[in-house]
Amino acid sequence: MKNTIAARIADFLKEFPPFSLLEEKHLLTISKEVKVIYMEKGKPVFRKGENGHEHFYIVNKGAIDLQKVNENGESETIDKCDEGDIFGLRPLFAKENYLINADTEEESILYAIPISIFKPIAENNSRVGNFLIESFASNTRNPYSPEHRGQLVTDNTVDFKTDALYELQPVPIVKRIITVPPETTIRTAANLMSNKKVGSILVVENELPIGIVTDVDFRTMVATGRLSIDTPVSEIMTSPVICYSRNISIAQAQLTMMKHHINHICITRDGTPNTKVKGIVSEHDIIVSQANNPSVLMKAIKRVPSTKKLKKVRNKIMQLLKGYLDHNIPLTHISKIMFELNDATIKRVIDRCIEKMETPPPVKFAWLSLGSQGRKEQLLHTDQDNALIFADVPEDKLEETKEYFLKLSKKVTKRLNIIGYEFCPADMMARNPLYCLSLQEWKDKFSDWIVEPGSDEILLCSIFFDYDISYGDASLSNALADHIYKEISGYKKFLTLLAASALRNPTPLGFFRQFLVEHDGENKDFFDIKKRAITPLTDAGRVLSLSHQVKNMSNTAERFEKLAQLEPANKELYLACSYSSKALLKFRTKQGLLHKDSGRFINLQDLSKEDKIKLKRCFKSIKDVQELIKFRFEISSFIS
Repeated sequence: MKNTIAARIADFLKEFPPFSLLEEKHLLTISKEVKVIYMEKGKPVFRKGENGHEHFYIVNKGAIDLQKVNENGESETIDKCDEGDIFGLRPLFAKENYLINADTEEESILYAIPISIFKPIAENNSRVGNFLIESFASNTRNPYSPEHRGQLVTDNTVDFKTDALYELQPVPIVKRIITVPPETTIRTAANLMSNKKVGSILVVENELPIGIVTDVDFRTMVATGRLSIDTPVSEIMTSPVICYSRNISIAQAQLTMMKHHINHICITRDGTPNTKVKGIVSEHDIIVSQANNPSVLMKAIKRVPSTKKLKKVRNKIMQLLKGYLDHNIPLTHISKIMFELNDATIKRVIDRCIEKMETPPPVKFAWLSLGSQGRKEQLLHTDQDNALIFADVPEDKLEETKEYFLKLSKKVTKRLNIIGYEFCPADMMARNPLYCLSLQEWKDKFSDWIVEPGSDEILLCSIFFDYDISYGDASLSNALADHIYKEISGYKKFLTLLAASALRNPTPLGFFRQFLVEHDGENKDFFDIKKRAITPLTDAGRVLSLSHQVKNMSNTAERFEKLAQLEPANKELYLACSYSSKALLKFRTKQGLLHKDSGRFINLQDLSKEDKIKLKRCFKSIKDVQELIKFRFEISSFIS
């Protein structure tokens, strides 16, 4: 007789990896042994420190909240599991206790799958084995899912390559090491670990690591009565110690731990047991660091129910940024990830604000991010520059429609401010009636700026020409872009004036190659890296790209890389400018994180000689590209 319950379970499981990789007979074998568990909201599935269950779990209906627990016993969500998500599997393979809590976020039905049935099938199926290795290495339940493939996309997902940046980061290393000689008794070692509040202790001889003892060893070898507490630690230590140098990646560490059935790795000077110990890596610390995984942060943004909680997520994004910079991840990758997380934050704020409006939007609209966010260069919390375009409406509906979008914009900008984006001092925001306009009004405004440009209009163009749609209908922003390029092609004088504006900040070095600093005001004697270095490159990239009619590209580094393709004769200069723009942005970001500000004004006394030399190398690109602009656009009096 057919087991209909098992068949229904198999039909569900086969839709999700790794079960979708199994043969039907194996899938049915597993399904017959599955235990169906109903759980009320707020109930624990397992707790940190609890012995691994005989089952792992897949969510059939409902949602599970995975939480790390800090030293104060406080819980913090690091991930959430929805329908088809697996959890609680890694500890069973590693034969260890749970390192996190799992609670039901809502009423849920779980399928509990016996590890004793699943493991032999998985070990004999290379596709399932590869899935599990990639999953464990990337802290991703499903590395084969669409959001973990390809490039970053605009629908708030993060791809596998982006997650790989998390995996490729060096592991978190604990430098506070407790060491004992091999003759130390278990009692002494245990007391030492308890007093120092550590989970492992290193056994050394002649200052070199020969073994490691963990809490697990005490439980399995001592608490069970197998050995006396007066036995030397050499009897229970794991030896030899698996060692790596400090540049081991998270993925490497995880795979090593799985391969050798260990949960600690020793970091030595040369990666062998023959040199002095520099630190310890534990699986627990790796799991804790997962809270700053881009995928987890992206999911948190999409789910966050309040502005206050969204602000907490933003703080984690800043921690992620610092980690990337500390580990020297390429700025190109950092910028892409930070842009996507910033963009997702803006989208989430707008979604929530629309929900709070009395009626849905009367017509299609587009929310534009301007300036650094529009260029995908906003890494720190800077002020917000934004604008709103709404579809054209009949004249008698214009004011009513505008009033709706102004009200929405005020809600959005207020919440962005709460999160950490300061209000623009010049009020260049969508809440300003000057920058919340219909498509036709925007076309007219840009036409005025281009056809009759004064100094104010040129300044506005330098801000509004660098935009990116963050929310809404892209056809509106595309229509505006087409109009802008059409107008520019008919008024060559505009590009000349824009080029002249790009030269308003000359090379940042004065006589004897000294830095030009501020002469007065609250930032007297500080170097303004934005005005004197970043802005000149940004302005140069903009005017040169506009002259080539390069569309849909506002990032400064990418603009110069495109220019290198378009003008092979100037390839070396443009690539140098691309490098300099990234180096300057990275330098400013590091300064901002260090001093907890925008990083704009730098005290030169705090810089090392090496930092000053690196900055001066970037400045040569500014001088050279300004010379090119001066002669190309026939400007004679801006660079002496």
